[in-house]
Amino acid sequence: MRWTPDDSLDRLPACDMMIALWGKTAGTSDDLAMNTALVGLSRRVARHCGARRLFHISTAAVYGPGAKLTEDAPLRPIGPYGEAKLDMERAVTSGDSAVSEHVLRLANVVGADSLAPALAKGGEVTLDQFADERGPIRSYIGATDLLAVLKRLSDTETKPMPRVLNIAAPGPVAMEDLVLAAGRQVLWRPAPDSAIKEVSLDVGRLQALLPDHRFTSDAGEMIADLDRLEIRR
Repeated sequence: MRWTPDDSLDRLPACDMMIALWGKTAGTSDDLAMNTALVGLSRRVARHCGARRLFHISTAAVYGPGAKLTEDAPLRPIGPYGEAKLDMERAVTSGDSAVSEHVLRLANVVGADSLAPALAKGGEVTLDQFADERGPIRSYIGATDLLAVLKRLSDTETKPMPRVLNIAAPGPVAMEDLVLAAGRQVLWRPAPDSAIKEVSLDVGRLQALLPDHRFTSDAGEMIADLDRLEIRR
């Protein structure tokens, strides 16, 4: 079904769990402030639908640069989007809700990140090259893996759920590996001082919750998964 915040809550079905995927990733400061405003709306929807658990989608951008960042790592966002999502997280933790609330810090999703438009256009893809002659490294997750994780989290009612949870495949991925797996060529440029070499997440908590789920961190498998989803659209 299709529902917008202007519609009546009575149109929504009952549910045990709600995942608030909505939010703004770019725009003015007012646009990005909607991420915090949506916390209240998510709570109202969850209460109305009888949900016992509410997941808010955040981002790895709240950490800033770093490798194998755990959920307890210092939060040092360096861009407006990360700062806006950190404000959203603070609203979640400071509020009083009858629903059990949790924050999911999401890695880059293959096909829905800053690299995706360049891959979709075809031709060469420009990447920053660092002193080690490699490009940026990020934690990623494929869309199929992400859907499976969200579904599995909805089935873990009997397990203690962390208040904050990183969502990513276990191993970080080099962006040039994704580019090459997509059949594109890399056009290197010297990385500026402001460029970020690595943002990768530790997913020990997630793996403890879902010990039998096989994630893929292989760039070729991630691109193949994206291609399959594109064909099905």
